[in-house]
Amino acid sequence: MCEQTDPKVIEKIKWWQGLKFGLFMHWGINSEWGAVESWPIVDDEPYGRDALEQWEQSGCDTEKFMQTYFDLNRLFDPKDFDPGKWAVAAKNAGMKYVVFTTKHHDGFCMYDSKYTDFRATSETCPFHTNPNADIARHVFDVFRKHGLGIGVYFSKADWHNTDYWTPDMPRLSKHVNYDIKKHPEKWAKYQQFVYNQIKELLTDYGKVDVLWLDSDWVSKPDEDIKMDSIAEIARKAQPGILVVDRAIGGRNENYRTPEQKVPATPPDYPWETCMTMADQWSYKPGDNYKSTRELIQMLIDIVAKGGNFLLNVGPDADGNFDDVANDRLAEIAKWMDINKEAIYQTEAIEPYKINGLCVTKKGELTYIYYLAREDESGLPEKLKVDFISKSGRVRLLGCDSIVDHNCDNGYLTICIPSKTVSNPPCEHVWVFEVTDAEINV
Repeated sequence: MCEQTDPKVIEKIKWWQGLKFGLFMHWGINSEWGAVESWPIVDDEPYGRDALEQWEQSGCDTEKFMQTYFDLNRLFDPKDFDPGKWAVAAKNAGMKYVVFTTKHHDGFCMYDSKYTDFRATSETCPFHTNPNADIARHVFDVFRKHGLGIGVYFSKADWHNTDYWTPDMPRLSKHVNYDIKKHPEKWAKYQQFVYNQIKELLTDYGKVDVLWLDSDWVSKPDEDIKMDSIAEIARKAQPGILVVDRAIGGRNENYRTPEQKVPATPPDYPWETCMTMADQWSYKPGDNYKSTRELIQMLIDIVAKGGNFLLNVGPDADGNFDDVANDRLAEIAKWMDINKEAIYQTEAIEPYKINGLCVTKKGELTYIYYLAREDESGLPEKLKVDFISKSGRVRLLGCDSIVDHNCDNGYLTICIPSKTVSNPPCEHVWVFEVTDAEINV
Protein backbone atom coordinates (compact mmCIF):
# COMPACT_ATOMS: atom_id res chain seq x y z
CA MET A 1 0.00 0.00 0.00
CA CYS A 2 1.52 3.29 -1.14
CA GLU A 3 1.92 6.22 1.23
CA GLN A 4 -0.65 8.92 0.54
CA THR A 5 0.51 12.45 -0.29
CA ASP A 6 -2.81 14.21 -0.98
CA PRO A 7 -3.56 16.10 2.27
CA LYS A 8 -7.31 15.86 1.68
CA VAL A 9 -7.09 12.08 1.31
CA ILE A 10 -4.92 11.82 4.43
CA GLU A 11 -7.48 13.87 6.35
CA LYS A 12 -10.34 11.73 5.01
CA ILE A 13 -8.58 8.48 6.01
CA LYS A 14 -8.19 9.76 9.57
CA TRP A 15 -11.87 10.78 9.64
CA TRP A 16 -12.95 7.41 8.27
CA GLN A 17 -10.82 5.47 10.78
CA GLY A 18 -12.65 7.20 13.61
CA LEU A 19 -16.08 6.01 12.38
CA LYS A 20 -15.43 2.34 13.28
CA PHE A 21 -18.84 0.91 12.33
CA GLY A 22 -20.75 0.98 9.04
CA LEU A 23 -23.65 -0.64 7.20
CA PHE A 24 -23.04 -2.58 3.98
CA MET A 25 -26.05 -3.28 1.76
CA HIS A 26 -26.21 -5.81 -1.07
CA TRP A 27 -29.47 -5.35 -2.95
CA GLY A 28 -30.54 -6.01 -6.51
CA ILE A 29 -32.79 -8.04 -8.80
CA ASN A 30 -31.45 -11.30 -7.32
CA SER A 31 -33.51 -10.54 -4.21
CA GLU A 32 -36.54 -11.71 -6.23
CA TRP A 33 -35.19 -15.25 -5.84
CA GLY A 34 -33.42 -14.80 -2.51
CA ALA A 35 -30.32 -15.82 -4.46
CA VAL A 36 -26.64 -15.03 -4.26
CA GLU A 37 -25.97 -11.80 -6.12
CA SER A 38 -24.75 -12.21 -9.72
CA TRP A 39 -22.66 -15.36 -9.29
CA PRO A 40 -25.25 -18.02 -10.21
CA ILE A 41 -24.89 -17.06 -13.89
CA VAL A 42 -21.14 -17.85 -13.94
CA ASP A 43 -20.46 -21.42 -14.98
CA ASP A 44 -17.09 -21.94 -13.31
CA GLU A 45 -18.03 -20.24 -9.99
CA PRO A 46 -21.84 -20.61 -9.77
CA TYR A 47 -22.24 -19.90 -6.06
CA GLY A 48 -25.65 -21.02 -4.84
CA ARG A 49 -26.95 -21.93 -8.29
CA ASP A 50 -27.61 -25.62 -7.62
CA ALA A 51 -29.93 -24.71 -4.75
CA LEU A 52 -32.17 -22.58 -6.99
CA GLU A 53 -35.32 -24.14 -8.42
CA GLN A 54 -34.95 -21.77 -11.37
CA TRP A 55 -31.74 -23.55 -12.38
CA GLU A 56 -33.56 -26.87 -12.51
CA GLN A 57 -36.48 -25.26 -14.34
CA SER A 58 -34.07 -24.04 -17.01
CA GLY A 59 -33.04 -27.63 -17.68
CA CYS A 60 -29.60 -26.71 -16.29
CA ASP A 61 -29.02 -24.73 -19.48
CA THR A 62 -26.64 -21.84 -18.79
CA GLU A 63 -27.85 -19.51 -21.53
CA LYS A 64 -31.52 -20.07 -20.71
CA PHE A 65 -30.89 -19.62 -17.01
CA MET A 66 -28.86 -16.46 -17.62
CA GLN A 67 -31.65 -14.89 -19.62
CA THR A 68 -34.16 -15.77 -16.92
CA TYR A 69 -31.90 -14.12 -14.37
CA PHE A 70 -31.46 -10.96 -16.45
CA ASP A 71 -35.24 -10.81 -16.95
CA LEU A 72 -35.66 -10.34 -13.19
CA ASN A 73 -35.56 -6.61 -13.89
CA ARG A 74 -39.09 -7.09 -15.26
CA LEU A 75 -40.22 -8.25 -11.82
CA PHE A 76 -38.29 -5.91 -9.54
CA ASP A 77 -40.85 -3.70 -7.78
CA PRO A 78 -39.98 -3.17 -4.08
CA LYS A 79 -43.32 -1.90 -2.76
CA ASP A 80 -41.97 -1.23 0.75
CA PHE A 81 -38.85 0.70 -0.32
CA ASP A 82 -38.17 3.28 2.37
CA PRO A 83 -34.50 3.91 3.17
CA GLY A 84 -35.53 6.01 6.15
CA LYS A 85 -36.21 2.88 8.19
CA TRP A 86 -32.77 1.49 7.27
CA ALA A 87 -31.03 4.75 8.13
CA VAL A 88 -32.74 5.03 11.52
CA ALA A 89 -31.92 1.41 12.40
CA ALA A 90 -28.30 1.88 11.34
CA LYS A 91 -27.89 5.18 13.16
CA ASN A 92 -29.43 3.79 16.35
CA ALA A 93 -27.05 0.82 16.16
CA GLY A 94 -24.13 3.25 16.13
CA MET A 95 -23.25 2.91 12.46
CA LYS A 96 -21.57 5.99 11.03
CA TYR A 97 -21.51 5.28 7.29
CA VAL A 98 -23.20 3.21 4.61
CA VAL A 99 -21.79 1.43 1.56
CA PHE A 100 -24.57 0.71 -0.92
CA THR A 101 -24.42 -1.48 -4.05
CA THR A 102 -25.13 0.85 -6.95
CA LYS A 103 -24.21 -1.98 -9.37
CA HIS A 104 -23.05 -5.55 -8.78
CA HIS A 105 -21.33 -7.81 -11.33
CA ASP A 106 -24.64 -8.64 -13.05
CA GLY A 107 -24.74 -5.05 -14.30
CA PHE A 108 -28.17 -4.06 -12.95
CA CYS A 109 -28.00 -0.40 -11.90
CA MET A 110 -29.78 0.67 -8.75
CA TYR A 111 -29.59 4.23 -10.03
CA ASP A 112 -30.56 6.23 -13.11
CA SER A 113 -27.55 5.53 -15.33
CA LYS A 114 -27.60 7.17 -18.75
CA TYR A 115 -25.36 4.47 -20.20
CA THR A 116 -27.55 1.36 -19.92
CA ASP A 117 -31.20 0.39 -19.99
CA PHE A 118 -30.55 -2.34 -17.42
CA ARG A 119 -31.56 -0.22 -14.46
CA ALA A 120 -34.32 0.34 -11.92
CA THR A 121 -35.49 3.49 -13.74
CA SER A 122 -35.96 1.74 -17.08
CA GLU A 123 -39.45 1.28 -18.52
CA THR A 124 -38.70 -2.46 -18.58
CA CYS A 125 -38.62 -2.39 -14.76
CA PRO A 126 -42.03 -1.99 -13.05
CA PHE A 127 -40.45 0.10 -10.29
CA HIS A 128 -39.63 2.89 -12.75
CA THR A 129 -43.01 4.57 -12.07
CA ASN A 130 -42.17 5.01 -8.38
CA PRO A 131 -41.08 8.60 -7.54
CA ASN A 132 -38.06 7.09 -5.79
CA ALA A 133 -37.09 4.75 -8.62
CA ASP A 134 -33.61 6.28 -8.62
CA ILE A 135 -32.88 4.06 -5.66
CA ALA A 136 -29.28 5.01 -4.89
CA ARG A 137 -30.12 8.73 -4.98
CA HIS A 138 -32.89 8.26 -2.44
CA VAL A 139 -30.72 6.02 -0.23
CA PHE A 140 -27.82 8.47 -0.23
CA ASP A 141 -30.03 11.52 0.37
CA VAL A 142 -31.76 9.90 3.33
CA PHE A 143 -28.62 8.50 4.95
CA ARG A 144 -26.90 11.88 4.59
CA LYS A 145 -29.89 13.51 6.26
CA HIS A 146 -29.33 11.18 9.22
CA GLY A 147 -25.65 12.14 9.38
CA LEU A 148 -24.04 9.03 7.94
CA GLY A 149 -21.11 9.02 5.54
CA ILE A 150 -21.71 7.73 2.01
CA GLY A 151 -19.92 4.91 0.23
CA VAL A 152 -20.61 3.94 -3.38
CA TYR A 153 -20.13 0.23 -4.10
CA PHE A 154 -19.54 -0.30 -7.83
CA SER A 155 -18.45 -3.42 -9.72
CA LYS A 156 -15.78 -2.91 -12.37
CA ALA A 157 -17.07 -6.07 -14.08
CA ASP A 158 -20.42 -5.94 -15.86
CA TRP A 159 -21.68 -9.30 -17.14
CA HIS A 160 -24.69 -7.72 -18.84
CA ASN A 161 -22.57 -5.39 -20.96
CA THR A 162 -21.79 -6.90 -24.37
CA ASP A 163 -18.39 -5.17 -24.42
CA TYR A 164 -17.43 -7.28 -21.42
CA TRP A 165 -19.29 -10.53 -22.11
CA THR A 166 -19.84 -10.55 -25.84
CA PRO A 167 -22.80 -12.84 -26.69
CA ASP A 168 -21.03 -14.44 -29.67
CA MET A 169 -18.49 -16.14 -27.36
CA PRO A 170 -18.98 -18.60 -24.48
CA ARG A 171 -19.70 -16.85 -21.18
CA LEU A 172 -18.23 -19.35 -18.75
CA SER A 173 -15.99 -17.46 -16.34
CA LYS A 174 -16.06 -14.16 -14.49
CA HIS A 175 -13.44 -12.72 -16.87
CA VAL A 176 -13.93 -10.78 -20.08
CA ASN A 177 -14.75 -13.46 -22.67
CA TYR A 178 -12.72 -12.26 -25.65
CA ASP A 179 -9.07 -11.56 -26.34
CA ILE A 180 -8.50 -7.91 -25.50
CA LYS A 181 -5.32 -7.81 -27.57
CA LYS A 182 -7.25 -8.87 -30.65
CA HIS A 183 -10.15 -6.49 -29.95
CA PRO A 184 -8.61 -3.41 -28.31
CA GLU A 185 -11.36 -1.15 -29.63
CA LYS A 186 -14.00 -3.25 -27.86
CA TRP A 187 -12.10 -3.10 -24.57
CA ALA A 188 -11.55 0.65 -24.97
CA LYS A 189 -15.30 1.04 -25.35
CA TYR A 190 -15.83 -0.91 -22.12
CA GLN A 191 -13.23 1.18 -20.30
CA GLN A 192 -15.11 4.31 -21.33
CA PHE A 193 -18.40 2.78 -20.18
CA VAL A 194 -16.99 2.14 -16.68
CA TYR A 195 -15.43 5.61 -16.62
CA ASN A 196 -18.76 7.22 -17.60
CA GLN A 197 -20.80 5.33 -15.00
CA ILE A 198 -18.43 6.14 -12.16
CA LYS A 199 -18.31 9.78 -13.23
CA GLU A 200 -22.09 10.11 -13.18
CA LEU A 201 -22.28 8.54 -9.70
CA LEU A 202 -19.69 10.96 -8.37
CA THR A 203 -21.02 14.10 -10.06
CA ASP A 204 -24.81 13.65 -9.91
CA TYR A 205 -25.43 12.00 -6.53
CA GLY A 206 -24.21 14.46 -3.93
CA LYS A 207 -21.28 14.22 -1.55
CA VAL A 208 -19.60 10.80 -1.55
CA ASP A 209 -16.91 9.77 0.93
CA VAL A 210 -15.83 6.37 -0.40
CA LEU A 211 -15.70 4.83 -3.88
CA TRP A 212 -15.72 1.09 -3.04
CA LEU A 213 -14.73 -0.81 -6.18
CA ASP A 214 -15.22 -4.58 -6.47
CA SER A 215 -14.10 -7.20 -9.07
CA ASP A 216 -10.39 -7.49 -8.33
CA TRP A 217 -9.81 -9.50 -11.52
CA VAL A 218 -10.57 -6.39 -13.58
CA SER A 219 -7.08 -5.02 -13.18
CA LYS A 220 -3.62 -4.93 -14.70
CA PRO A 221 -2.18 -6.65 -16.63
CA ASP A 222 -4.99 -8.76 -18.13
CA GLU A 223 -8.00 -6.45 -17.74
CA ASP A 224 -6.52 -2.99 -17.35
CA ILE A 225 -9.39 -0.65 -16.49
CA LYS A 226 -7.12 2.45 -16.16
CA MET A 227 -7.53 2.88 -12.42
CA ASP A 228 -5.31 5.95 -12.29
CA SER A 229 -7.76 7.73 -14.59
CA ILE A 230 -10.72 6.57 -12.51
CA ALA A 231 -9.10 7.82 -9.30
CA GLU A 232 -8.31 11.12 -11.03
CA ILE A 233 -11.90 11.76 -12.10
CA ALA A 234 -13.12 10.62 -8.68
CA ARG A 235 -10.91 13.17 -6.89
CA LYS A 236 -11.81 15.89 -9.37
CA ALA A 237 -15.50 15.33 -8.66
CA GLN A 238 -15.08 14.61 -4.94
CA PRO A 239 -11.83 16.07 -3.53
CA GLY A 240 -10.35 13.82 -0.86
CA ILE A 241 -12.63 10.87 -1.64
CA LEU A 242 -11.28 7.50 -0.52
CA VAL A 243 -10.80 5.07 -3.40
CA VAL A 244 -10.89 1.39 -2.54
CA ASP A 245 -9.75 -0.70 -5.50
CA ARG A 246 -10.08 -3.72 -3.25
CA ALA A 247 -7.60 -6.59 -3.23
CA ILE A 248 -5.35 -4.80 -5.74
CA GLY A 249 -2.96 -2.79 -3.56
CA GLY A 250 -1.05 0.27 -4.66
CA ARG A 251 -2.03 3.91 -4.52
CA ASN A 252 -5.63 3.30 -5.58
CA GLU A 253 -6.46 1.18 -2.55
CA ASN A 254 -6.65 3.71 0.26
CA TYR A 255 -7.73 1.05 2.73
CA ARG A 256 -7.98 -2.73 2.64
CA THR A 257 -11.10 -4.82 3.08
CA PRO A 258 -10.55 -8.32 4.53
CA GLU A 259 -13.73 -10.23 3.71
CA GLN A 260 -15.62 -12.40 6.21
CA LYS A 261 -12.70 -12.46 8.63
CA VAL A 262 -10.95 -10.45 11.33
CA PRO A 263 -7.15 -10.29 11.10
CA ALA A 264 -5.38 -12.24 13.85
CA THR A 265 -3.00 -9.33 14.47
CA PRO A 266 -3.42 -5.60 13.80
CA PRO A 267 -2.45 -4.71 10.21
CA ASP A 268 -0.11 -1.76 9.71
CA TYR A 269 -2.43 -0.05 7.23
CA PRO A 270 -6.02 1.31 7.27
CA TRP A 271 -8.48 -1.58 7.06
CA GLU A 272 -12.11 -2.59 7.30
CA THR A 273 -13.58 -6.05 7.82
CA CYS A 274 -16.61 -6.50 5.58
CA MET A 275 -18.84 -9.28 6.83
CA THR A 276 -22.38 -10.59 6.48
CA MET A 277 -24.78 -10.47 9.40
CA ALA A 278 -26.23 -13.74 8.06
CA ASP A 279 -24.49 -16.27 5.79
CA GLN A 280 -25.34 -14.73 2.41
CA TRP A 281 -24.51 -11.20 1.25
CA SER A 282 -27.93 -10.77 -0.35
CA TYR A 283 -31.24 -11.56 1.29
CA LYS A 284 -32.03 -15.24 1.68
CA PRO A 285 -35.25 -16.48 3.31
CA GLY A 286 -34.50 -18.30 6.56
CA ASP A 287 -30.82 -17.42 6.48
CA ASN A 288 -28.61 -18.18 9.48
CA TYR A 289 -27.88 -14.97 11.42
CA LYS A 290 -24.97 -14.38 13.78
CA SER A 291 -25.94 -13.79 17.40
CA THR A 292 -25.91 -10.33 18.93
CA ARG A 293 -23.10 -11.40 21.23
CA GLU A 294 -20.99 -12.59 18.32
CA LEU A 295 -21.56 -9.34 16.40
CA ILE A 296 -20.76 -7.03 19.32
CA GLN A 297 -17.69 -9.01 20.33
CA MET A 298 -16.52 -9.00 16.72
CA LEU A 299 -16.92 -5.20 16.66
CA ILE A 300 -14.77 -4.94 19.79
CA ASP A 301 -12.11 -7.27 18.36
CA ILE A 302 -11.94 -5.13 15.21
CA VAL A 303 -11.89 -1.81 17.06
CA ALA A 304 -9.16 -3.08 19.40
CA LYS A 305 -7.01 -3.86 16.36
CA GLY A 306 -7.58 -0.42 14.85
CA GLY A 307 -10.03 -1.40 12.10
CA ASN A 308 -13.56 -0.64 10.98
CA PHE A 309 -16.47 -3.09 10.86
CA LEU A 310 -18.66 -2.93 7.74
CA LEU A 311 -21.61 -5.16 8.58
CA ASN A 312 -23.81 -6.32 5.70
CA VAL A 313 -27.60 -6.69 5.62
CA GLY A 314 -29.45 -7.52 2.42
CA PRO A 315 -33.05 -6.27 1.95
CA ASP A 316 -35.66 -8.61 0.47
CA ALA A 317 -37.45 -8.08 -2.84
CA ASP A 318 -39.98 -5.73 -1.21
CA GLY A 319 -37.30 -3.59 0.39
CA ASN A 320 -37.42 -4.92 3.95
CA PHE A 321 -34.76 -6.20 6.31
CA ASP A 322 -35.47 -9.61 7.77
CA ASP A 323 -37.04 -9.41 11.25
CA VAL A 324 -33.95 -11.10 12.69
CA ALA A 325 -31.71 -8.42 11.17
CA ASN A 326 -33.89 -5.68 12.66
CA ASP A 327 -33.75 -7.41 16.04
CA ARG A 328 -29.97 -7.63 15.89
CA LEU A 329 -29.63 -3.94 15.03
CA ALA A 330 -31.99 -3.01 17.87
CA GLU A 331 -30.00 -5.12 20.34
CA ILE A 332 -26.73 -3.57 19.18
CA ALA A 333 -28.38 -0.16 19.65
CA LYS A 334 -29.12 -0.97 23.32
CA TRP A 335 -25.48 -1.87 23.88
CA MET A 336 -24.26 1.23 22.04
CA ASP A 337 -26.45 3.52 24.15
CA ILE A 338 -24.25 2.62 27.10
CA ASN A 339 -20.85 2.01 25.55
CA LYS A 340 -20.53 4.11 22.39
CA GLU A 341 -17.95 6.46 23.90
CA ALA A 342 -15.51 3.52 23.94
CA ILE A 343 -15.93 2.85 20.21
CA TYR A 344 -15.40 5.99 18.13
CA GLN A 345 -12.05 7.77 17.70
CA THR A 346 -10.25 5.13 19.75
CA GLU A 347 -6.72 3.95 18.97
CA ALA A 348 -5.29 0.47 18.98
CA ILE A 349 -2.69 -0.25 21.67
CA GLU A 350 -0.93 -3.39 22.77
CA PRO A 351 -1.80 -6.03 23.83
CA TYR A 352 -4.99 -5.44 21.75
CA LYS A 353 -6.74 -8.67 22.76
CA ILE A 354 -5.67 -11.17 25.39
CA ASN A 355 -7.32 -13.59 27.82
CA GLY A 356 -10.85 -12.48 27.01
CA LEU A 357 -10.00 -8.78 27.30
CA CYS A 358 -9.51 -6.09 24.69
CA VAL A 359 -7.96 -2.67 25.17
CA THR A 360 -7.97 0.68 23.36
CA LYS A 361 -6.99 4.24 24.11
CA LYS A 362 -8.63 7.62 23.50
CA GLY A 363 -6.67 10.62 24.64
CA GLU A 364 -5.80 10.12 28.31
CA LEU A 365 -8.39 7.37 28.76
CA THR A 366 -7.84 3.64 28.44
CA TYR A 367 -10.78 1.31 27.79
CA ILE A 368 -10.81 -2.31 28.94
CA TYR A 369 -13.43 -4.54 27.30
CA TYR A 370 -14.46 -7.73 29.05
CA LEU A 371 -15.89 -10.18 26.49
CA ALA A 372 -18.51 -12.36 28.15
CA ARG A 373 -18.38 -16.10 27.59
CA GLU A 374 -21.39 -17.86 26.12
CA ASP A 375 -22.36 -19.19 29.57
CA GLU A 376 -21.82 -15.85 31.29
CA SER A 377 -24.70 -13.49 31.99
CA GLY A 378 -23.15 -11.51 34.84
CA LEU A 379 -19.81 -9.96 35.72
CA PRO A 380 -17.15 -11.68 37.85
CA GLU A 381 -16.65 -10.34 41.36
CA LYS A 382 -13.03 -9.57 40.60
CA LEU A 383 -11.36 -8.89 37.28
CA LYS A 384 -7.60 -9.20 36.86
CA VAL A 385 -5.99 -7.00 34.20
CA ASP A 386 -2.37 -8.12 34.27
CA PHE A 387 -1.19 -5.73 31.53
CA ILE A 388 -2.01 -2.63 33.61
CA SER A 389 0.42 -2.01 36.47
CA LYS A 390 -0.84 1.41 37.61
CA SER A 391 -4.10 3.31 37.22
CA GLY A 392 -6.18 6.22 38.39
CA ARG A 393 -9.92 5.87 38.75
CA VAL A 394 -11.89 3.05 37.16
CA ARG A 395 -15.46 3.39 35.93
CA LEU A 396 -17.78 0.75 34.51
CA LEU A 397 -19.68 2.33 31.62
CA GLY A 398 -23.37 2.38 32.41
CA CYS A 399 -22.77 2.81 36.16
CA ASP A 400 -22.57 6.15 37.94
CA SER A 401 -20.15 5.21 40.72
CA ILE A 402 -16.41 4.67 40.63
CA VAL A 403 -15.42 1.00 40.84
CA ASP A 404 -13.09 -0.17 43.61
CA HIS A 405 -9.72 -1.34 42.37
CA ASN A 406 -6.10 -1.76 43.35
CA CYS A 407 -2.70 -2.38 41.81
CA ASP A 408 -1.13 -3.81 44.98
CA ASN A 409 0.29 -6.89 43.28
CA GLY A 410 1.71 -5.10 40.25
CA TYR A 411 -1.43 -5.55 38.17
CA LEU A 412 -4.89 -4.01 38.14
CA THR A 413 -7.60 -5.80 40.10
CA ILE A 414 -11.10 -4.45 39.56
CA CYS A 415 -13.62 -5.27 42.29
CA ILE A 416 -17.20 -5.36 41.03
CA PRO A 417 -19.99 -4.37 43.45
CA SER A 418 -22.23 -7.35 44.25
CA LYS A 419 -25.34 -5.60 42.95
CA THR A 420 -23.58 -5.01 39.62
CA VAL A 421 -22.26 -8.57 39.36
CA SER A 422 -25.80 -9.94 39.11
CA ASN A 423 -27.30 -6.91 37.37
CA PRO A 424 -24.78 -5.53 34.88
CA PRO A 425 -25.57 -2.41 32.82
CA CYS A 426 -25.56 -4.33 29.51
CA GLU A 427 -24.94 -7.72 27.95
CA HIS A 428 -22.20 -9.36 25.88
CA VAL A 429 -19.28 -6.96 26.54
CA TRP A 430 -18.62 -4.81 29.62
CA VAL A 431 -16.39 -1.76 29.29
CA PHE A 432 -14.21 -0.18 31.96
CA GLU A 433 -12.83 3.33 31.59
CA VAL A 434 -9.43 3.74 33.27
CA THR A 435 -7.53 6.98 33.83
CA ASP A 436 -3.75 7.30 34.11
CA ALA A 437 -3.21 3.70 33.11
CA GLU A 438 0.33 2.36 32.83
CA ILE A 439 0.38 -0.54 30.41
CA ASN A 440 3.04 -3.23 30.41
CA VAL A 441 3.25 -5.71 27.52
